[in-house]
Amino acid sequence: MVEAQGFRRFVAHFILWIGIAIVAFPVYLAFVASTQDAASIANGQMSLLPGSHLIENYTRTLFVGSSGSTREPVGVMLFNSLVMALSIAIGKIAISILSAYAIVYFRFPFRMAIFWMIFITLMLPVEVRIYPTYKIAADFGMLDSYAGLTLPLIASATATLLFRQFFMTVPDELLEASKLDGAGPFRFFWDTLLPLSRTNMAALFVILFIYGWNQYLWPLLITTRDDMQTIVIGIRKMITTTDALTEWPIVMCTAVLAMLPPVAVVILMQRLFVRGLVETEK
Repeated sequence: MVEAQGFRRFVAHFILWIGIAIVAFPVYLAFVASTQDAASIANGQMSLLPGSHLIENYTRTLFVGSSGSTREPVGVMLFNSLVMALSIAIGKIAISILSAYAIVYFRFPFRMAIFWMIFITLMLPVEVRIYPTYKIAADFGMLDSYAGLTLPLIASATATLLFRQFFMTVPDELLEASKLDGAGPFRFFWDTLLPLSRTNMAALFVILFIYGWNQYLWPLLITTRDDMQTIVIGIRKMITTTDALTEWPIVMCTAVLAMLPPVAVVILMQRLFVRGLVETEK
């Protein structure tokens, strides 16, 4: 019996390691390509071991840029993507938790109708309302600005729904105890609900940060200047479709750098992320 369990455990771990290798090999290949020279990649002679151009390629990528369609350093693109991802994640959480708090704990006319109006917006993603959203952003002068990159994407019906469901599981005794202590609505929200929502906010922050970081269509429309483009747009512009030779080492360096912030967020917030998902399911 013990031998059978050990064999099953070995098979499970073996399959798991195969899956990890399949997922990790393209990432490793991108890193290796980022350390090679352009001639080796263009001629199909790239080695599977890291090359000798690591510092040179990454220094040029971060502070100089490529000679293709985009000439801005990748450091500028990373900063733009970071501002966009953080603003979207923090803004969505702030607006959603406040709207869910109002819907659950305040009694006002058409309260449920307003909630369902928010919920129905799930059927209207950015791709569906792209023209009117762009028109409004342009009319308010938000082209080529951080406000234009973030404000049209900052509302979230999904986060509002998740916070509402969580608030409905909070015992009413906590609200009554806060009232007995003389706490007002803001004090109850700040001292009681926010600490209880910490894991939920962490889980949503990871998901929304990656959502904002990976945005492609909206930044492509709202930005026309190279110094305002995000790293996802920068990677696409670096891959030329003309006869000019694509600088694949710079492209691979950019791809590797683009993966680092989302990976760092997931690793740093892994425990809170898992706990938030488990508590949300309950």
